[in-house]
Amino acid sequence: MMNKVIHFEIGADNTNRIGSFYRDAFGWNIIGQPTPGIDEPYLLAIAGGDDEPGISGAIMQHHRDEQRVIATIAVASLEDAMQRIAACGGRIVQGPDEIPGVGRHCYCEDPEGTRFGVLESQPAGG
Repeated sequence: MMNKVIHFEIGADNTNRIGSFYRDAFGWNIIGQPTPGIDEPYLLAIAGGDDEPGISGAIMQHHRDEQRVIATIAVASLEDAMQRIAACGGRIVQGPDEIPGVGRHCYCEDPEGTRFGVLESQPAGG
């Protein structure tokens, strides 16, 4: 399995305002996803159909001011990926966490501090 970027997250102070911007500017389908414990909703951003190149993502309350876009990379094993990330000079900054119906996820930073996500998808039917 190639470890490929499969999802993006755009950080925002006001997710509804930024969701409206991307909907109006680019025609993205913005879908609300209430998240317990988070004041600003997590909005799915569908940026085209499955038959089109590219990926879809989300708009969320940002983690920090310096970086507003986070790419998520698919991996076969989250545990193996976390070990490789640490061995290569990166670090785990949040998680791992279960995302019901999706899989296991964590946020990491590369050796220069750029944040990214890593996702082990839940097996089909699991």
